[in-house]
Amino acid sequence: MISDIAEGLSASLEDYLEVIFHLEQSNRVARAKDIADQMNVQRASVTGALKALASRGLINYSPYSYITLTATGRNIAKDIIRRHDTLKEFFLTALQMNPDDAEANACRIEHAIDPVAIDRLVRFLEFIQICPRTGIDWFEAFARYCKKGIQTSNCENCLKVCMDKVDCPEDKTEASS
Repeated sequence: MISDIAEGLSASLEDYLEVIFHLEQSNRVARAKDIADQMNVQRASVTGALKALASRGLINYSPYSYITLTATGRNIAKDIIRRHDTLKEFFLTALQMNPDDAEANACRIEHAIDPVAIDRLVRFLEFIQICPRTGIDWFEAFARYCKKGIQTSNCENCLKVCMDKVDCPEDKTEASS
C-alpha cells in the first residue's frame, strides 16, 4: 500500500516530503514559512502541496498550524532520502563527480529510479568498498582516468600491487612447488 501511495507522488511532492522530514528532524515540526524558505518557493505553492499531501494521508496539516509527517509519510520520506543519499554517494565515490554536481544529479534522478536499481547501487557501492580488486586505489585510478584518459603505462604495477594485497591460494601453491 505504501508503494502505491509513493508511486503516485510527483517529484515536487516528494521534495516537499524530504524538506518536511528534515525540518522535523531539526525543529520537531515544520512550518509553511520554513518549507517555502527551504524550497525557495512562494507560500501559495506550499499551501497547495500541503493540501495534496494531507489528502493522501502523508502529513498532518491544517492552515496556520505546524506540519508533521504521518507514519506513512515518514516511511516514504525516508525512502526518498535513502535514494537521494545512495545516488549522491554513487556520483561522488564511483563516478568521482564534484559534490555540487553529485547533489544536483541525485536530486533529478531520485524521483524516477526503481527501488531494485537503488538496492543494486547500494550493493555495488558496498562491494567496491570491500573487494580487494577495487577499493580506494581503484577509485583514485578511475579519477585519474576521468581527468587524463587512458593510461596503460602503470597497469602492470597496479596489478602487482593488487595481487600483493590478495592472499591468493594459487600464489601459495606456486611458491611451494
